[in-house]
Amino acid sequence: MPNISNPILISHPKKFTWLRSYLPYLLFLIIMILKLRYFHDELNARDIDMSRTDYVIAAGSLLIVSFWVLWLPVRIRIFTLSLLNLLLTGIIFADLVYYRYFGDFITVPVLLQTGQVGSLGDSIRSLIYSSDLWFFIDLILLAIGGLLYVIHLYRKGRKNRSSLYSVQKQKTNQQVSLRSRFVSGVLALVLGTVLTVGPIQHSSKTWAAGLFEGNWWNMTLYNVTGLLAFHGYDVYRYNKERMNSQAPVSHEQLEETIAYFSKKQEEARKAIRAETFGKYKGKNVIIVQVEAFMNFVIGKEIGGEEITPHFNNLMKESLYFKNFYHQTGQGRTSDADFVTNISLHPLPTGSVFVRYPDHEYDALSSILGIEGYHTAAYHAYESSFWNRYMMYKNMGYDEFKNRNNYIMDEAVGWSLGDKSFFKQSVDYITEERLKNPAPFYSFMTTLTSHHPYGLPASLRELNTDSLGKSMMGNYLQSIHYVDAALGELVEQLKKEGLWDDTLFVVYGDHDNSIKEKADYETFLGTSLSDLEMHQIMNQVPLLMHLPDGDQAGIYLEPAGQIDIAPTVLHLLGISTEDNYLMGSDLLSTSKRMTVLRTGAFANSDLVYIPSEDRQFENGSCYELPAGKQTDIEACKPSYEKSKLELSISDQLITHNLIHKLRAKE
Repeated sequence: MPNISNPILISHPKKFTWLRSYLPYLLFLIIMILKLRYFHDELNARDIDMSRTDYVIAAGSLLIVSFWVLWLPVRIRIFTLSLLNLLLTGIIFADLVYYRYFGDFITVPVLLQTGQVGSLGDSIRSLIYSSDLWFFIDLILLAIGGLLYVIHLYRKGRKNRSSLYSVQKQKTNQQVSLRSRFVSGVLALVLGTVLTVGPIQHSSKTWAAGLFEGNWWNMTLYNVTGLLAFHGYDVYRYNKERMNSQAPVSHEQLEETIAYFSKKQEEARKAIRAETFGKYKGKNVIIVQVEAFMNFVIGKEIGGEEITPHFNNLMKESLYFKNFYHQTGQGRTSDADFVTNISLHPLPTGSVFVRYPDHEYDALSSILGIEGYHTAAYHAYESSFWNRYMMYKNMGYDEFKNRNNYIMDEAVGWSLGDKSFFKQSVDYITEERLKNPAPFYSFMTTLTSHHPYGLPASLRELNTDSLGKSMMGNYLQSIHYVDAALGELVEQLKKEGLWDDTLFVVYGDHDNSIKEKADYETFLGTSLSDLEMHQIMNQVPLLMHLPDGDQAGIYLEPAGQIDIAPTVLHLLGISTEDNYLMGSDLLSTSKRMTVLRTGAFANSDLVYIPSEDRQFENGSCYELPAGKQTDIEACKPSYEKSKLELSISDQLITHNLIHKLRAKE
């Protein structure tokens, strides 16, 4: 006799089967989307909203993560969904706590370098808020419901429980066939892939073009992919990089690398005999990397005022390298940091800071640390930007002062204004000096002169009316402000008694992203050749002030950021014969060639500019100092050397060759 106590089972059996089969799964998706929304809101990320597209990607990512659950029988499915909920909740919440401290998300390298996570220490309690309880409310209710259900079954008795389970299992198997479970799982996977990949591909081809090649900040990746897809991409990215680094290096490539550095190390041994070697042993070192500081503004005026009066004045008692090139690639500011401190070339794609932060390098900071220096990096922005936090730990810095360590008392552009940044940084240096009188190395990275150069009207001091409302005028205003900040920095160092004991270096990190030739011709008041435009876009200033003001003058020999670390070490009397550095001592009289990531190069006689297709014969070769184009074959020998140098640098980085070569020593 049929049971008529539940008419729903009789009148709507299909509806009941669908609800029983898929309602828990739908609830799981809704709950997890709400948690991802809570996570996003708690980030308080500037200029990043969770749009409808982001909800679509979130839903798609959840379908991809969980589609396989639909292949399971209903009773097992509910239990599995509970476990998956617990797992994803743990991942999302761990990311949230980590972000509250580091301003970044947990990645595979972070998990492998547990020291970064462990450094939360006692602070972890302060990173968990009472409002976070809502994040776990479903799990709490589920746990209570599960406990009550277990108690109910226990009271029913083992026999009844077993009988009930057998009957329900039989009904479930009858109601939901294996075929329908398989089809629903496949459909969920297909739908999830479409919802996730479609919007991400659209973004990567439009407003986020080049993002996945550059990988410049995890937050921007998250802005395109959402959290779950970000972690999927992170695993893919990590495995790809590991495969590249673990790929075998041919015997020929290895011999080329060994031969190249044998020659460099022989040059380092000869440099020990130079008069300048060790002349400033034990002196402090301050290196300032200035955002978008370009060479064409040095010594120039607009509206009757000098654009860089403090820099111009400091040049009179310093070494100024007039033909100094930035050597950055897609990594931009991080590449300048890398090339300057590690004296290797950047990669052709992406940033070394992001792609290979755990490989072995001979960094200026780690070398000086071994020599007893207190080393610190200063940058008033998020520590995760360009993956600085992880990379700086690998580079051996004792401290990294970032946005969290500065008082935002001069909000300009992206972050803290450079004037306050310099003042607070020197305050940190002097505080450390009271505790530790050892010599120090301080690496400062400015930010105010960052594109698009939106300096407040109250800080604009130049008359740029002749340039109209162009970005070039805004750029000059920003550089004028930074120059004033540099002037205040020098005065503060003198006031604190540090100037006469410090080797002081200032250079530009890369170009200003203003590409139009007409803007430069208007400002300079003259037409520009292709060679002159190439030099404008690739040359940045380098100023080096020695403690006693010695060696002052203008140096015309081409040089690059890759030469800074070897020069500093030479002046401090620290031999680089056991290090893998590609740069040269800038005070050496030896001829050198400066190679750019694009394949361009410059030496005392020639400049080579590659074509867009990067075919050598389609490039341009110029004779110096006349600057006249000559036969392309004149550049062929130096071109082959530049290709070899870039190739060796790439191998050294991607295959972690420094570590492997040292292991063989």
